[in-house]
Amino acid sequence: MRKIFILIALSVGLLSNEFNQAVEDYNKGDYIKALNTFYILAKKDDAKAQYNVGLIYANGLGVQKDLSQAQRWYEKAAKQGNGAAQYNLAKMYHTLGGKDKYTYEKAKYWYEKSIEAGIKEAYNNLGTLYLEGLGVNKDEQKAFALFKKGAQKGDSSAQVNMAILYAWGESVSLDKMKAYENLKQALKEGKSEASEYLDKLCKESVWVCKD
Repeated sequence: MRKIFILIALSVGLLSNEFNQAVEDYNKGDYIKALNTFYILAKKDDAKAQYNVGLIYANGLGVQKDLSQAQRWYEKAAKQGNGAAQYNLAKMYHTLGGKDKYTYEKAKYWYEKSIEAGIKEAYNNLGTLYLEGLGVNKDEQKAFALFKKGAQKGDSSAQVNMAILYAWGESVSLDKMKAYENLKQALKEGKSEASEYLDKLCKESVWVCKD
C-alpha cells in the first residue's frame, strides 16, 4: 500500500491591528492572556480571532488540548470564509476518519472551500480522499490532477504524491523520468520522505537515475 502524506494543519501567523497585544503575548508564551484577548473578539464574530482561538485549543498552548473546542471555533471562522480555518477544520474531519458516515464528506467540503480561499496544501489532502475513495468515489485520475495542481503551486507533499502516481499509478500514464525529477525536486526542497521513493524507483529502474 503506497504511503500518502497528510499534511500537518497550517499554523498561519496570528493577525495584527486589534490583535497586536495578543500577538505580542502569544510570542512571549503568555498563551492564556493571548487567548483571553482573542476570545473576547471571537465572541463578537471576528473570524480571525475565532481561528486563533481554535489554533490555541488545537495545539494545547497554555490550556489543555481540546479538539472539540478547536473544532467549534474553526467551524465558526470557516463559515465566515477564513481559509486557514477551513483547511484546519477539513484536516480535523479527515483525521477523525470513519467516526460517522459523513466525516470524510465534511473533510471534502472544507478542503474544497479552502482551495477556493487559496490554501495550496488543500489540493494534496483532497487528492488523498480521491485516491483512497474516502467520502468520494475512488478516482486515481482526479487524485493525480489535484496532486499536480498542488505541486504547481509549490506544495512538496503534493509533488511527492504526484511522483508516486507517475511511477506506480494504475490509471495514469506512467512516466518514470517525471517521477524521478519530481522526487529529486521535493527532496531538494526538504521533503525527506521523497528519499525512500527515490531509492525504490532507482532500484527498479536504474536507467532513470543516471544523471
